[in-house]
Amino acid sequence: MSIIDNMPYEWWVGLRYTRAGKRSGRNRFISFISWISVAGIALGVAALIVVLSVMNGFQKEVTERMLSVVAHIEVFDARGALPDWRRSAAEALRNPAVRAAAPFVEMQGMLVRDDTMKPVLVRGVLPAEEGKVSSVARQLQHFAALRPGSFNIMLGSVLAESLGVKPGDRVTLLLAPGTAQGMQGGPVAGGAPRSRTFTVAGIFEAGHYQFDSSLGFVQLEDAMDVEGLTAPAGLRLDLADLYAAPRVAAELQRSMSGQLMLRDWSQVNATWFAAVASQKKMMFIIITMIVAVAAFNLVSTLVMAVRDKQADIAILRTLGASPRSIMKIFIVQGTLVGVLGTVLGVGIGVAVALNIDVIVPFIERLFGLHFLSKDIYFISEIPSQLRWADVLWSGGVSVLLAFVATLYPSWSASRLHPAEALRYE
Repeated sequence: MSIIDNMPYEWWVGLRYTRAGKRSGRNRFISFISWISVAGIALGVAALIVVLSVMNGFQKEVTERMLSVVAHIEVFDARGALPDWRRSAAEALRNPAVRAAAPFVEMQGMLVRDDTMKPVLVRGVLPAEEGKVSSVARQLQHFAALRPGSFNIMLGSVLAESLGVKPGDRVTLLLAPGTAQGMQGGPVAGGAPRSRTFTVAGIFEAGHYQFDSSLGFVQLEDAMDVEGLTAPAGLRLDLADLYAAPRVAAELQRSMSGQLMLRDWSQVNATWFAAVASQKKMMFIIITMIVAVAAFNLVSTLVMAVRDKQADIAILRTLGASPRSIMKIFIVQGTLVGVLGTVLGVGIGVAVALNIDVIVPFIERLFGLHFLSKDIYFISEIPSQLRWADVLWSGGVSVLLAFVATLYPSWSASRLHPAEALRYE
């Protein structure tokens, strides 16, 4: 016995109407509208999957570039400095999720070169240790030039270009009065702005505009000398799983000794991640509206189908079919169209999202376009990261909208009176 023979007759009739609509000469227009609905749903679902995958790709790419400079977790002492940073680092490394630890000092000021002045965040580091927690530091060839007492500085590429400097040039760091730290870690208020001259030892490119335009590296002891500190300001920790940072930070808060404050990378960049999440939600809503427009084309398709099948409906009612059964027949017919469009859309969307690194360059070569300029975005290729959760959401919403679109035409079919339907037959 076949599957069709085991189906409720409402499913069987609905399936037969769907297939008959494609083959019957007198229903060609209805069939055409049905195919338009299928194509619209397919394109909408495919667009939704591709857009969400591209946004995921951009988020992943920017996050990786950001974390090439930003620590997974930062540890600070409530007293303003971390005198026994090696002990704190050893305590942090006892946690199996922590791979490395490095001390640092940060200073905010202005870099001056001739008549040009730019804001800068200067990070004092130990070159041998910083490479363990920063991929940018591992890639820098001249990072070893940051020797104690050399007062050398490594500048981001955009910052160096805006100042018009190259390796070997000298720049002046200006710090506002009151930013220096005393022997006990307290601020020294008042006084004129302090300055220190540094020699540009090298230029780096993190691939993230925020850091390339405002970050500089100096040797840890030089930074401590400028800031008047006797110990590093804190520790930067590198984790095996960066997405476990909030959990690991909570664990370290309980296990490490001293009056420590910890913050993970998601807290440091909370505003950026909230903006990306908000944009993704808005894009999901906007493109879902496109899917909704295509899905609700089913209303006109089914309304015409109901008009065409009035005699059939009357015969079924005469044979004992209930209004509920008539409604089920047209719900099945419309939902099948929605499912077909969704399946096609998912197939197209997944194929494009997985091969966008091939498709986009082909389009660029074909039309002589270039979608992303590396000078502006620091990304020359459109990234894509397909998440199956997004695929399931997109497909589920599409089928749901198609189902909702069938309700009114199906209800109107169930209200049809057999005698009135057969009057002109």
